[in-house]
Amino acid sequence: MTSKVHLGERALGLDDLVAVARHGAAVEMTAAAHAAMAPSLRWVEAIGERMRAGEATPPIYSINTGFGSLAGREAFKSVDDAVDLSRRLIVSNASGVGQPLPEDVVRAAMLIRAASLVRGYSAVRPELVTTLAAMLERGVLPVVPEFGSLGASGDLIPLAHLALVMTRPAGDDDPEIDSGEATFGGERCSGREAMRRAGLARLVLGPKEGLAMLNGTSFSTAQAALALADAERLLATAEVTAAMSIEALAGFGDAFIADIHEARGHPGQIECAARLRALLAGSRLVDGDRERDPTRQPPQDAYSLRCTPQVLGAVRDTLAFVHRIVQTEINAATDNPLVFTDLPAGRKLKAVSGGNFHAEYLAFASDFLAIVVTEIGNLAERRLFRLDDGSLNRGLPDMLVASEQVGMDCGYMLPQYLAAALVSDCKTLAHPDSVDSIPTCANQEDHVSMANNAGRHARQVVANIEVVIGIELLMAAQALELRLAKLGLGTDALAPASRRVLEMLRASRATDGRPIDHLKRDIVMYPRVRAAAALVHEGAVLRAAAVQQP
Repeated sequence: MTSKVHLGERALGLDDLVAVARHGAAVEMTAAAHAAMAPSLRWVEAIGERMRAGEATPPIYSINTGFGSLAGREAFKSVDDAVDLSRRLIVSNASGVGQPLPEDVVRAAMLIRAASLVRGYSAVRPELVTTLAAMLERGVLPVVPEFGSLGASGDLIPLAHLALVMTRPAGDDDPEIDSGEATFGGERCSGREAMRRAGLARLVLGPKEGLAMLNGTSFSTAQAALALADAERLLATAEVTAAMSIEALAGFGDAFIADIHEARGHPGQIECAARLRALLAGSRLVDGDRERDPTRQPPQDAYSLRCTPQVLGAVRDTLAFVHRIVQTEINAATDNPLVFTDLPAGRKLKAVSGGNFHAEYLAFASDFLAIVVTEIGNLAERRLFRLDDGSLNRGLPDMLVASEQVGMDCGYMLPQYLAAALVSDCKTLAHPDSVDSIPTCANQEDHVSMANNAGRHARQVVANIEVVIGIELLMAAQALELRLAKLGLGTDALAPASRRVLEMLRASRATDGRPIDHLKRDIVMYPRVRAAAALVHEGAVLRAAAVQQP
């Protein structure tokens, strides 16, 4: 994992974001970043110099005039007004409610904001970036409420809560009550106090810097990016647990023969089938392959087994599309206006108003992600149902428990209920946010993306389905052991990948400290379910299966 992320030398990747957001990697500005930021900053500073000299200055959005529907009504004459404007914007925009966003989301958003500013189009001082980097390094974490962003004009409200902590008004009056909230050393306190404890100075913003801090897609991008990182790992893990279920149900190998998938041509489907073949290689429980006829007729499993490459392959290709969008947005300049000093000499106004703050790309990305991850769960839940049903699981005990007295134990009946509840929840959460829009700002902002809502919902979908795949891990392992006992075989009859995952699971402990052993009679299940979901989230299943993590 990267220990330090350098801004300005190259585009950041998803791995860089995860390293900073979840593993504490440091962030450092490079000489290239300083050089990129200098021209636009100098252009704005020159405007301030002309204002101080008493020259008439026309309205320039975000520098000497109001915002949104108030833009251009009046040009402020004083540079002090421009400075005050930046601070007032932050104070007025900090109006969010709800639970604080998770630490990794806030850290990711801070990195994304810094990466946007170093592109050099925002006309801000390097101190904004170095302050963000220092806060990340020293552990000053702004408390940012989850609700407020429309995904256009950017994530104004969440970013304002971030900016309150790192900035202050000009002059001697710096009321603590207006400094926001932050956590430092595990303690929640005012933003001013957190920065003081960390030994960091809060900044007095200059012209344009207030809007540059607020007007961007940083939180929408952070939500989507972290959901994507988890979804890519989840998909690869779902292929492992699907293979284990197929093996436990004595499934047919014909469905995964390469010729079938190459005949269709979708790359995700081809890759998924190849991964399933590798995961099932060496199993004596799977019937048939490219070189060997199946012994049972007809050689067709239910769709939840047979069509796994067609469904998870489609998920894989969609996540690849989402990855491209997120990768681009992590490195995008998304505030407004952007300053392009290399515009032709005949154009004096180098600040160009546009709409890069509109997060429609991210709204679509998060919506698509939520939809396809829900399908991972839809498919897995049908395999869980099949594993539990004695009329469908090819001779295994009902509810996957070999009770001494039939009916005394519920076995894995209720974990399947839980999976059904979680999948149903995802079907609601996966309703696309991007098709919604509510006009704001006196109808100047008459179409918004709702990307931040889409990102929040996508993260919840991923968390839900991690539990579903954790349940499949538990149930497939139980079913494999029951199948081996029924056939009088040892674990050497399993595919090596399944055997390694089974061994890893049995060596693990539930959250109550008890081993996750073979279930012979009913016990309290939630500690096992929670532990299994954690094994999925942390990548332990992929490591055990020796499948390369995304």
